[in-house]
Amino acid sequence: MIYRVKHVTAYGYAVPVSTSHHDLHVLLRGSAGQRILSERLSVSPTPAVRRDRFDWFGNRATHLAIHERHTELTVTSEAELEVSPPPPPIGDGGPWEETRDWVRAGRDAEARAAVEMVLPSPHVELSPMARQFALPSFPPGRPLIEAARDLTHRLHAELTYDPEATDTSTTVDEVLTGRRGVCQDYAHAQIACLRALGLPARYVSGYLVTAPPAGEPRLVGADASHAWVSLRLPASGWLELDPTNDVVPSDRHIVVAYGRDFSDVTPMRGVLLGGGRHELHVSVDVSPVD
Repeated sequence: MIYRVKHVTAYGYAVPVSTSHHDLHVLLRGSAGQRILSERLSVSPTPAVRRDRFDWFGNRATHLAIHERHTELTVTSEAELEVSPPPPPIGDGGPWEETRDWVRAGRDAEARAAVEMVLPSPHVELSPMARQFALPSFPPGRPLIEAARDLTHRLHAELTYDPEATDTSTTVDEVLTGRRGVCQDYAHAQIACLRALGLPARYVSGYLVTAPPAGEPRLVGADASHAWVSLRLPASGWLELDPTNDVVPSDRHIVVAYGRDFSDVTPMRGVLLGGGRHELHVSVDVSPVD
């Protein structure tokens, strides 16, 4: 599938901003299954400094410095890309304890690299509550992929999608207690469950291609950023899981960045001088190319 993606972030400030610095994670990752055909990042007002780099996790990050006095800031990321379904994993992952023990032993470079995705992170602290939630899906000897998919299904079934229930500071325990949240919360909860059992899991930020109801037109800007989970398989890389929708991501999921949790891949953050109160508007549109 070939898609066009347009992501607009617009700030309006009550007081003029004299200078500001921003870090972005909005440029898409390229991979064997996600080939970027064209892209453009535009910023208004024009930044005095723009630096593009790869961050610790291999994501494409951008730093902006704006020294022009302004009351509005708009960042628009546009891309056209080709997405292919990921190949199926090799085998069933073996007993889940083998992956836990593989990471613990750290006998090879891949295992040592995976340790980072088992340790606590700012939004995913080690949680006894998450461990208790995960255990029914991970009886002794159960194949890793089967167990992980069962956990995905249970999170989808037992949590209710509610954009009013949480914010970016909501903890995993609060999500599991209230049983409500958004895709970010579903992802953090599943990562916490997996890490509590010693299994390496990372956070994936990106976009989900949606379709309008039958007979209705697509609404430009009606899509949204999305988040899901990636679980390390020793023999075959990473397995992606979407607990919000209870699916294994395919060519309808577009990856922007990987990290330990949301804090590593925030689309836009910054510091500024001035501004006062502000309003934020975010618009995302993902459309298939005929």
